[in-house]
Amino acid sequence: MRAYRGHLVHIGGAPLLAQACDHLVSVPDGVLVIDGDGVIAYSGEYARLPGELADAHVIDCRPGFLLPGFIDTHIHFPQTYCTDSYGGGQLLDWLQRCIFPAEAGFADGELAQRAARDFCRRRIDVGTTTALVFGSAFPAAQDALFTESLRVGLRTISGRGIQTVGPEAAAPLLTDERTAIELTAREIDRWHGTGDGLLQAAVVPRFALSVTGRTLAALGELYDSVRGHGVYFHSHLSENFHEIAAVRAAFGVRDYLDTYDGLLGRRSVLAHGVHCTGRELARMADTGTSIAHCPTSQQFLGSGTMPWRRTTASGVAVALGSDVGAGDEWLMTRVLNDCFKVHMSAPDGAGLSIPPAQLLYTATMAGARALDLADRVGNLDVGKEADFVVIDPRRQPLLAEQLERVGDTDALVFTLLLGLRESAIVEVFVRGRRLTAAAAASGAHP
Repeated sequence: MRAYRGHLVHIGGAPLLAQACDHLVSVPDGVLVIDGDGVIAYSGEYARLPGELADAHVIDCRPGFLLPGFIDTHIHFPQTYCTDSYGGGQLLDWLQRCIFPAEAGFADGELAQRAARDFCRRRIDVGTTTALVFGSAFPAAQDALFTESLRVGLRTISGRGIQTVGPEAAAPLLTDERTAIELTAREIDRWHGTGDGLLQAAVVPRFALSVTGRTLAALGELYDSVRGHGVYFHSHLSENFHEIAAVRAAFGVRDYLDTYDGLLGRRSVLAHGVHCTGRELARMADTGTSIAHCPTSQQFLGSGTMPWRRTTASGVAVALGSDVGAGDEWLMTRVLNDCFKVHMSAPDGAGLSIPPAQLLYTATMAGARALDLADRVGNLDVGKEADFVVIDPRRQPLLAEQLERVGDTDALVFTLLLGLRESAIVEVFVRGRRLTAAAAASGAHP
């Protein structure tokens, strides 16, 4: 038994977003006791530590904070080196000029191996313990990602980026339909559920315009055959007006979401959803499909602002995504910072101040719910697997001083989340095992 003593902050229980404020837990002198299986045996006040746990070895993290590990529900592995790519313009231009050529480079096995190490190291740096990862088109690159994730101990859900049609710039990433299905099925067979469930697989067409209706139907048949084993579906939806118009024209559908019929469900996560119709939101809510909200990248590409009130009121679960590389923030609290600002500044009377508890929920519990992992991770409740980060505000200039001057719990959580930089993240744990960025960078076993 190990006991980590510090200020516990999390969203307890199993609330929905609207209930997050009533479930905010803040225990200034708290402790997490982790058993030998990496499960939380006690979470609460240090003074009330049960006698049967009194012999646990205490690691004193004070004046540090203990938060749940952050969950990123949309991040691109083959765009590891693509943040702040200049000259791309909005979405479709940016893909052709910047992204397709960069992703084609992952055909080089040495580059893919290096990127896998760097990708995992950055996740550890910023405390992203669980991620839904948009994968590379190249099987060897995907193998490198899964292998490295398992070696360093991160939770990773991923699938190869499927493209069967596209512009000339995307040609190195394309396969025929049969090969696309075979490679996807092979990846699922090899990686899904390995690492005692740390690694899981997904069916991941880039977006509707990267495949044909026939390919989407074939992917639907494949997904039906593996859905019961917990495989995920992940793609993009309604990010950009030009994209939406192109999808409607290419597929002859009423709404973009119609192209994904047969692929929706409780382990289906669609990135962006900036310009969804009411019909689309209702369909996602009915099927349990979630949205990965990516405010940082939506600003970078000029995609617009997802209507927070309207989208969350529809019943769709809204989690957070960095969308690296259109998003240039790896740290999920920096993405929360953008989330707060864009919705505060939303036009046409839609602006609002998202409460601190809802911000924390969006980067932790909402992701766990979207990924159907809320029974395992997302908060610091007893019985959950011990995915958490230790934050030492003294490691970041002025953060400790800022936190000392706040007047209540809401203000403290707000300042902690919006002010946090990665220098203050001093330890990262998955299933109670401490992860080290140095080991991830070197290739050594931690």
